[in-house]
Amino acid sequence: MAIWVKLPGYIGLVLLFLFLGPLLKARAGKIRYSVPEETNEGFFVGNIAKDLGLQPQELAERGVRIVSRGRMQLFALNTGSGSLVTVGRIDREELCAQSLQCLVSFNILVEDKMKLFPVEVEIIDINDNTPQFQLEEVEFKMNELTAPGTRIPLPFGQDLDVGINSLQSYQLSSNPHFSLDVQQGADGSQPPEMVLQSPLDREEEAVHHLLLTASDGGSPVLSGTLRIRVQVVDANDNPPAFTQAQYHVSVPENVPPGTRLLTVKATDPDEGANGEVTYSFHNTDQRVTQIFQLDSYTGEISNKEPLDFEEYKMYPMEIQAQDSGALMSRTKVLIKVLDVNDNAPEVTITSVTTAVPENFPPATIIALISVHDQDSGDNGHTTCSIPGNLPFELERLDDSYYRLVTERTLDRELTSRYNITVTATDQGTPMLSTEMSISLQVTDINDNPPAFSQDSYSTYIAENNPRGASIFSVTAHDTDSDENAQVTYSLAEDTIQGAPLSSYVSINADTGVLYALRSFDYEQLRDLQLRVTAHDSGDPPLSSNASLSIFLLDQNDNAPKILYPTFPTDGSTGVELAPRSAEPGYLVTKVVAVDRDSGQNAWLSYRLLKASEPGLFTVGLHTGEVRTARALLDRDALKQSLVVAVQDHGQPPLSATVTLTVAVADSIPDVLADLGNLEPSTDPDDSSLTLYLVVAVAAVSCVFLAFVIVLLALRLRRWHMSRLLQASGGGLEGLPASHFVGVDGVQAFLQTYSHEVSLTADSRKSHLIFPQPNYADTLISQESCEKKDFLSAPQSLLEDKKEILSQVNFL
Repeated sequence: MAIWVKLPGYIGLVLLFLFLGPLLKARAGKIRYSVPEETNEGFFVGNIAKDLGLQPQELAERGVRIVSRGRMQLFALNTGSGSLVTVGRIDREELCAQSLQCLVSFNILVEDKMKLFPVEVEIIDINDNTPQFQLEEVEFKMNELTAPGTRIPLPFGQDLDVGINSLQSYQLSSNPHFSLDVQQGADGSQPPEMVLQSPLDREEEAVHHLLLTASDGGSPVLSGTLRIRVQVVDANDNPPAFTQAQYHVSVPENVPPGTRLLTVKATDPDEGANGEVTYSFHNTDQRVTQIFQLDSYTGEISNKEPLDFEEYKMYPMEIQAQDSGALMSRTKVLIKVLDVNDNAPEVTITSVTTAVPENFPPATIIALISVHDQDSGDNGHTTCSIPGNLPFELERLDDSYYRLVTERTLDRELTSRYNITVTATDQGTPMLSTEMSISLQVTDINDNPPAFSQDSYSTYIAENNPRGASIFSVTAHDTDSDENAQVTYSLAEDTIQGAPLSSYVSINADTGVLYALRSFDYEQLRDLQLRVTAHDSGDPPLSSNASLSIFLLDQNDNAPKILYPTFPTDGSTGVELAPRSAEPGYLVTKVVAVDRDSGQNAWLSYRLLKASEPGLFTVGLHTGEVRTARALLDRDALKQSLVVAVQDHGQPPLSATVTLTVAVADSIPDVLADLGNLEPSTDPDDSSLTLYLVVAVAAVSCVFLAFVIVLLALRLRRWHMSRLLQASGGGLEGLPASHFVGVDGVQAFLQTYSHEVSLTADSRKSHLIFPQPNYADTLISQESCEKKDFLSAPQSLLEDKKEILSQVNFL
């Protein structure tokens, strides 16, 4: 006997999907396709490029890819053909179980525009599952008094397929006592029932064997069988009865395994063995029996495995109570699983940019983020956030997607890398959260010029430095990175004392070290003013300047130079004159010297290094004045030779010496006689010059005597006009003469001297005092005569003597 189960008519639609596989587009903006299950890898699903309005080659160029939240990727994009294909075998029953419609949803991301297109693919069922019963054999015990028409519920057959491929009919093997009936249940189910057609007679047949066959509507038809064994027992007229027609219980999903969830209770008024009740699952899904355990004696239901609200929200089951007399009753149990916040939000980075230049504008998209929580209600409501101290913000696109964008322009010199922690938090109690870190590198642009630590620098170096010596170092720092931070140094073009700056100093372009290209002389150059430029290697390059002042320090490298007395260029020897009547402290001459150095290197001191007559002369330590230390005596030689040393205060000290010749005489004849006794020069030219000088002096003396005679004659003739000649014999005023008497052809140095000439009437002798130097421009007074100083240009000794004789003759 075959009973056909009446199911909704999907035959035409399913066949259409199987053979045509059309591409459907949802009116709500979604792209919809359909594909049969169990297809091979690479099976064509639809032309996604065409539906997106793109060419196939644009899929790769525009970064089109599938974004799915599922654990397993079922579909892929064929960038060559622009089609959507399967990744592998698809099992509809594994994905959607018994759902009439099996939809797989995912998004297509066009990455260059950060745009999402929702796609739904319907998995079409094929007849790949055979109807099955949970048990291979079932046994019933029936009292022989059981009245005809009694209905015995039989186990459901299960077919994982849906629609026409699902279980369609039951068939019971032929038996005179039993028949098969299938009726529509209140919950829409169609359980098979075995109906007793005629009374049983245990004595005639104690056991009945039947076969129940379940068939689907596929092509070819698949079927499964269940063996039924009916044992006829003695009469038992009271079946067990449950205390409730239906049991309900709600339990949280986090109850531990082994927790007692519910206890069912059935009573049997019979006595003895006929009143003993046992409990068992009846027509219950196999997954339910794997999760729950029923105590057959107490009716206690407990969980063997953890419950998961996200997997099953409700577990329906049917419990059968049977006494030992084969009488039974059934009740329904509904266990509702309550959600607890046991799933933290899932954060998926769908698209991310790992590096951005620091000059990117605000609102630049950094990442596309997907957030999902498997919990329900408030436990599944999520919010997404990032730390508030970062220059980024999250923009919500919909309930599941956010995009991370820049809030302002970034500055790599402040922060070169950001570790952005994205936190997704649900609204459950307690709240659960998930963190995902995004590392973003800020790449450099050349926006910072090199910077010196100072606007100006100064340094001091000693003169006479070696060529090529390092004299200073400048450093400029660039806060950019890589090539933008590579600094090179150069010197601005300039000229110093007519020469280019590059001939004085150079700079190492890489290190900023300055080198001297020549040895500097403090006496020629006191300082150098430079401008150093630092360039980076960016594009375009940036630069900055700093001024550098190099000051030279003096070294004691110049010995004192004697300015006076100077030696004539013709090779003659200079002579200083001192009267024999000079008193102690008389200023004979002054040594004048200078030092080109500066500071203490130019502080000069004078000392008498050597004298032909020790103790006769002294030299001022700081003035260089040569003075008599005592009165001159007759035994003192006319020619005194002095060696004066001039020394500076440098380290080490340098010095110079000068030899002075001082002639000591009281009158011109003495001077001439003594000058004639001076040691002649061994040089023939000097001897000739000396001879000429002696002749000139003699001539001058004769002229001078003649002048005196003429003067006396004139005075005698006019004796009545002057009484002065009667009393004192007359007085002569001082006459100007040469400042420095040259001997052996040496020309006189320009100085101020005083002369005295006096005559007496009774002695018939004249008295002549030769020039006396006066460096301090003081007048030397003599009681016997009047003095007069004057300046004259250097002349030869012959001219000086002629002038003196002419003045004497005039007197």
